[in-house]
Amino acid sequence: MKKISVFATMLVLALIPFNTVYADGSPKLRADNIDEVLQAMTLQEKVELLVGRSDEEFVGSSDQMGHQMQFVAGAAGITTAIPRLGIPNTLFTDGPAGVHIDATREGVNRTFYATGFPVGSCLACTWNTALVEEVGKAIGNETREYGCDVLLGPGMNIHRNPLCGRNFEYYSEDPFVTGEMGTALVNGIQSQGVGVSAKHYAVNSQETERTRVDEQLSERALREIYLRGFERMVKKSHPWTIMSAYNRVNGVYAQGNHHLLTEILRDEWGFDGIVMTDWIGKRADLPIEQVLNAGNELMMPGYKVQEEDIYKALAEGRLSQDVLDRSVRRMLEYIVKTPRFKGYKFSDNPDLKAHAAITRQSSTEGMVLLKNNGALPFNESILGEYVALFGVCSYDFLSGGVGSGCVNVPYVVDMVTGFSNYDIKTTPQLTEIYRKYVDYAKVKLQMDKNPLMWFLDQGQPKLDEIEITERCIRHEVNEARAAIITIGRQAGEGIDRAVEGEFNLSSLERNMIQQVSDVFHEQGKPVVVVINSGSVIETASWRDLVDAILMAWQPGEEGGNAVADVLVGKANPSGRLTMTWPISVYDHWSTRNFPQDYDMYSYQRLESRNRPIKGITYTKHEEGIYVGYRYFDTYRKDVAYPFGYGLSYTTFEYSKPVVKLKDDAIEVKVTVTNTGNVAGKEVVQVYVHAPEGGMDKPAKELKAFAKTGMLAAGEKETLTMTIAKEDLASYDETAKAWVVAPGEYTFMTAQNVNDVKGEAKLMLK
Repeated sequence: MKKISVFATMLVLALIPFNTVYADGSPKLRADNIDEVLQAMTLQEKVELLVGRSDEEFVGSSDQMGHQMQFVAGAAGITTAIPRLGIPNTLFTDGPAGVHIDATREGVNRTFYATGFPVGSCLACTWNTALVEEVGKAIGNETREYGCDVLLGPGMNIHRNPLCGRNFEYYSEDPFVTGEMGTALVNGIQSQGVGVSAKHYAVNSQETERTRVDEQLSERALREIYLRGFERMVKKSHPWTIMSAYNRVNGVYAQGNHHLLTEILRDEWGFDGIVMTDWIGKRADLPIEQVLNAGNELMMPGYKVQEEDIYKALAEGRLSQDVLDRSVRRMLEYIVKTPRFKGYKFSDNPDLKAHAAITRQSSTEGMVLLKNNGALPFNESILGEYVALFGVCSYDFLSGGVGSGCVNVPYVVDMVTGFSNYDIKTTPQLTEIYRKYVDYAKVKLQMDKNPLMWFLDQGQPKLDEIEITERCIRHEVNEARAAIITIGRQAGEGIDRAVEGEFNLSSLERNMIQQVSDVFHEQGKPVVVVINSGSVIETASWRDLVDAILMAWQPGEEGGNAVADVLVGKANPSGRLTMTWPISVYDHWSTRNFPQDYDMYSYQRLESRNRPIKGITYTKHEEGIYVGYRYFDTYRKDVAYPFGYGLSYTTFEYSKPVVKLKDDAIEVKVTVTNTGNVAGKEVVQVYVHAPEGGMDKPAKELKAFAKTGMLAAGEKETLTMTIAKEDLASYDETAKAWVVAPGEYTFMTAQNVNDVKGEAKLMLK
């Protein structure tokens, strides 16, 4: 350990238990002797176990970003080993779209690629928890086989606003969907004998100044919107760890927030794992004793100065021995679960081929068909023919976001390859133009990159779009049967999205869509837009120009294949939106309190250190519980595409729902019939309207959903969904309790929040 005061050294010696034996007589950690080992530990050993093991020479650079070179190159962090007591290091790998480790290692003549799975927004839009659990099993297997113990994910934060740079990692604007998808992924990952660290607890709703912004909101909004998904996941899947967020919540840093970490997480929800900080060093304005007293056990990535702070807090009586021991005991309870403690012999050789098949299936099922005037699916006559691919991302397809959530993948299938696998060719001249540009742009990007923008080194940055002239388009239309335009968007950790050029299309992109549509429609040829983005973009100003729009998200390494599967009809799209697509980003109530066009390297940041600035040093959640569809539906605001929306190549009919009260749950049954000509899957969503006269409530809230199996033409399936009575409750701030109002509830079965197919009423006492 580093130099500490003489007094602290004396304190260390004084607190060494008299019964400690440093030779062979020391107890070795087992699952059933944690108290004995805790008694045998020295103060130094206890303190070191609470502070992650850090490469001190990397402080402020790669280490804080979650990049270690010990044991597994590229692992995000490591806990400290105590060999004499049989306590090993444990390793954390970033996620949640796959294992984030280095693909290459010094002196090793092989690669260590991991599978790039669909981003969280794509997985959620499958509305298929069984499929998401299979994805989790594959991620958990790679975590274990690459020698790691915990994957840092899933991301459980709410899509409060479309501009959040990290929405691609998260599931939805709705806490019920978030809780169900998070539960499925956690159950899948932890079934492989490794753990998760669900993040970022809590209210990490923006990336701008994320390490210090104060998220100011009511207790009701906190409970009903931002914590409800975490609560569901914690109770149903029992994650090994939770990651406390960087930000403040109502003035208190999340990692030192006793209300969040102890009163709610442990006392109310029964969480029995450990809480670790997000990757940050010592906070000058947050005493270490507040962090430990609040219920945060592990400091990551860990610096020696934090150990010294613990010694000093103990010596000055600001931290009790009981709290220290409580934290250490929880760490030991975590460690005995891990593969490294159990001596698992990892292979460094997971089945990437099998996992690629899983990612292809999950990505196709998460894609959402937003528009189709009959252009899709392409009929068999297009096989062996040419299509014209416009847009840089057609040739440099984005598999995932940037930042710590990226994956070093073995390949990314682009659109050219995806179509060629169906014997559909891309026009040679246009393909040559774009491919040569991509090669040039990648070299130029490396030369021009800002070294401060570290997150662009982790993942696949988006290349600038290029102009394609009308002369070129007219050349292409004579060769191609159809035009496909890919609009790409990239986002990631540390920075939120801009309105212009990121949420909205650039003028170059608008012109491309306009010109391609004009030229191809002159000859009666279809124009299809594929959106390759982890988040929502503006569509209302251009969607009428084209024949079909497919939201492909960032679907992982098999992206081009998955897009082709949908466009040729091998896969019938069954994805449904888990977030509202507004006409304008300014239609969101939250936008007026969300940072826009903020440059973290400008004078604004220096200025904000001296005075509070709205949306930067603090964000007021004036919308309260009216996030996403709860706002648009209740206040009858027009949207581009509503929550739950998605088209299919077939049609479905719903029976009248049957609703019954069974003990403390409500059972909803509905029969779905495929009334079209091709096989497909349908998502049934159950929304609930609460009785009038109680607490202020949204017009309706999602309380259950289910997805059918693959239904052949004419086939039907009866779905049974169960809603716990407590899930109908709202949080009463005055009573400090969850309350289910008595009266008549309306249960609606729907294809989306704006398209109700049937309803039934039920009286609840």
